[in-house]
Amino acid sequence: MRFNNIPWKKIGVFTGGVLFGTAGIRVLSSKDAKKCYTHATAAVLRAKTDVMATATKVRENCDDILADAKEINEQRALAEEAAEIADECEEIADTSEE
Repeated sequence: MRFNNIPWKKIGVFTGGVLFGTAGIRVLSSKDAKKCYTHATAAVLRAKTDVMATATKVRENCDDILADAKEINEQRALAEEAAEIADECEEIADTSEE
């Protein structure tokens, strides 16, 4: 049997990876790790609640802005109509005086 052609480096890397992976799984599934995951998940849920509250406020403000803009445009249109009617009345008055 010859041992010179065996890729010892690759076998060593593979074995190290298996051992590291097994130890990693044990660490990741420990009670302390689960507690850490639980706290992290709770923090994410709190952040989600805050983001959703902010998004709701922004949406409400946008609705208010849109309603105000429509009201401004309606008032402007009424003012323009009133100005046109006033101009027409002046023209009628001018032609009737002559």
